[in-house]
Amino acid sequence: MEVYVPKRLIVMATQDSSCGNRYQVLCYEQVEKLDKVMEEAIPIHGRGNFPTLEVKLKDLVQVVREKLRTEGVSVRDIRLNGGAASYILGNASENTVQPYNDLDLIFGVDLRNPNDLQKIKNCVLSCLLDFLPEGVNREKMSSCSLKEAYVQKLVKVCNEKGDRWSLISLSNNKGKNVELKFVDKVKRQYEFSVDSFQILLDSLLTFYDISGTPMNENIYPTLVAESVYGDFSEAWSHLNSKLIATRKPEEIRGGGLLKYCSLLTRGFQPAKSMDICQTERYMCSRFFIDFSDVTQQRQKLEAYLNNHFSGEEELKHEYLMTLYRVVDESTICLMGHERRQTLNLIQQLACQVLMEQEQRAHNKYLEMQQFDQLNGLTIDQVYYGPIELNLSGQYYYNNSYPQVFMNGQCPYCPSPAFLPCS
Repeated sequence: MEVYVPKRLIVMATQDSSCGNRYQVLCYEQVEKLDKVMEEAIPIHGRGNFPTLEVKLKDLVQVVREKLRTEGVSVRDIRLNGGAASYILGNASENTVQPYNDLDLIFGVDLRNPNDLQKIKNCVLSCLLDFLPEGVNREKMSSCSLKEAYVQKLVKVCNEKGDRWSLISLSNNKGKNVELKFVDKVKRQYEFSVDSFQILLDSLLTFYDISGTPMNENIYPTLVAESVYGDFSEAWSHLNSKLIATRKPEEIRGGGLLKYCSLLTRGFQPAKSMDICQTERYMCSRFFIDFSDVTQQRQKLEAYLNNHFSGEEELKHEYLMTLYRVVDESTICLMGHERRQTLNLIQQLACQVLMEQEQRAHNKYLEMQQFDQLNGLTIDQVYYGPIELNLSGQYYYNNSYPQVFMNGQCPYCPSPAFLPCS
């Protein structure tokens, strides 16, 4: 296989690819963006007294691959998946590229032998030893202690539908987890067309292994991306036009409901080809099948907010209000009191988010006071609240709402408030 390809050949392959509609060859700008992601050091935070590991994605992938091969686990291919792949393929000039959270890596492996699952877990945990800082006593590090310290989530799926895969998620305090997925077979690999992209990394890893010089516009590896949604051009158009499209949401765990509301919050719109009313009903129905009681729903919602809105606290309230609207308008599978319980839960979380924002603003005000006192300055007046536009076209702060909503109804939550069911 030819590794180095000049840019002019990349353009020709992009326009006339023989791989089929699911595939596309990356241009140099996309390969360069991918290289930066692979070279970026990602902190993997340890619990307790365990140190933080500073890991480059390319180093982690190479070490895991070699240890798997040493243990006799054959690796078909390695892919970058999900939000990071969409980030790389998106058209940055159109300001449509969305920030990504998790770094999802897919290792294609054969899992027909159940013992291979244990081999894979042991390989990943032993890889973490290679990234421990100097001076740490590695001899006292057991697999169990490494798992407790650095693994946020460990999943194994082998079901009657033929799905065979395993997930090991390495923790990051800012929600940017590194997720290693080892896949033999999986029926559903995407939720929406905009997160259906997978970039095959094998030729890039070969480039890292044999190249003695950094890549440039004339010498760089040929990389191929696939849209598991089906049609690459259609999915890529959805990504850059900020359109929402999916197929059979009832097949997605949770129905894709939480991701759908997140896309709406970030300015995406349903594609014209999508029957939005029917799709939202399917999403809600599947969500309440998978998360049937209010405790499960609370845990899922809180985890989603923490993992997908890191550094975007201002979007949380808008997201919850969007979710409230969709659940309120499209839920047909619940009894009245169950529906009220869920809506009440979403409303409580929305009020909690506003109170946390108010508390952060108050803490900031106290910090400003201390700063001004130290520097002999005086604060004239501080306003809290959302910015509004007056009749003359000038922005001003609306500070008319109460700063604490302990006993009253939050003015930015749906009214009237629902009481918990007895």
